[in-house]
Amino acid sequence: MLKISEQVTIPSREIEISAVRSTGAGGQNVNKIASAIHLRFDINGSSLPYFYKRKLLQLKDSRISQEGIIIIKAQQFRSQLQNREDAVQRLKKLIKSVLIVKKRRIKTKVSKSAKKRRLDNKAKRSQLKASRRKVQYD
Repeated sequence: MLKISEQVTIPSREIEISAVRSTGAGGQNVNKIASAIHLRFDINGSSLPYFYKRKLLQLKDSRISQEGIIIIKAQQFRSQLQNREDAVQRLKKLIKSVLIVKKRRIKTKVSKSAKKRRLDNKAKRSQLKASRRKVQYD
């Protein structure tokens, strides 16, 4: 059972975990042992509250398929047990991320004095550069 919050838990039967062979460096260990973990979690078929389901399906995350299935591949560690724990923790973190409400940005306006200061500085800089040019005699 995966505990998301005080009220929300996910039964273990809803999380499908399978071991696969890991890719990359690791010598013979990679060729012999299935240490990587594929975790699959069906959002629509889960017992999560509607709010969580809706927010998860709205996420633009490459780990969530069109059908609403979260697929996480964990292969960071050489141990299958560590990869399993890592995959479950990443699932938990993803589900918890939908609870965080982002602050709305308050639009601000540049003050008149700041605009005037910026334009004055531009004019001074322009004069300085103009004074460095070669003098043209007509």
